[in-house]
Amino acid sequence: MSVEYAPLGLVGVLTPQANTTVEPEFAILWPPGIAMLNARMTSTKPTIIARLLDYLRDLPGAAAQFANAPIKALAFACTGASYYAGVAEEDALVASMEDRLGIPVITAARAVCDAFHAVGATRIGLVSPYPDDLTQAAIGYWQARGFEVAEVSRGAMADGSFHPIYAMSAAGAAAALAALPAGRVQAVAMLGTGMPTLGPIRGQPFVGEAPVTSCMHALAWRSICAVTDVAPSRENFLAWVQGEGWHARYGERMGAMPAR
Repeated sequence: MSVEYAPLGLVGVLTPQANTTVEPEFAILWPPGIAMLNARMTSTKPTIIARLLDYLRDLPGAAAQFANAPIKALAFACTGASYYAGVAEEDALVASMEDRLGIPVITAARAVCDAFHAVGATRIGLVSPYPDDLTQAAIGYWQARGFEVAEVSRGAMADGSFHPIYAMSAAGAAAALAALPAGRVQAVAMLGTGMPTLGPIRGQPFVGEAPVTSCMHALAWRSICAVTDVAPSRENFLAWVQGEGWHARYGERMGAMPAR
């Protein structure tokens, strides 16, 4: 079954409660014929670790917000939860949800893994917007997935704002990407679904010969593959890195925005 504004497929997206980046970036990334329904994941826990774990462990409850909408894939737009829960818990929950829903369930972290695998990358670079503890958890996660983390560049968090990551600028993210040394890595991931990354990737799609992706960028690519029944491949991922389709939408959207 298709719906009027999504003849190719409807994606159910789960977004952390204060995240201001997921919906705007997805609005740019979805090609014509694909649309999304968004639901917010919430937690009243006092610490970021507890909130992130709530998001992942309440995945069944959050997904229930879509009721019987004909979504063809479920996208979990949060990476920090995967880092703290770990590979085994994430994989088990995804398998359980796919069995329950009968559709692909794609976490942002696993989408980045699929991107790395598509280009045969084992030695990776990370651009992290996180504080030290979450950056270390992220490094541990990628190592547990079998990747060598060869380089890490840190972005400047927006201290004193409503949220130190979600309030980051694209210019700050681009500067952190530009600071990553070329030559040692085979692929680069800009971490966090809250850091704005489309402008930086558009401006620098490769570090040396290493393709650059981000959690949101990879999650959209992997979700599009899922709803259109196209296998992830080196060819379609590299086309995505180089802006096939979404570069024009980014330019139109950002060109229409008032100067900050």
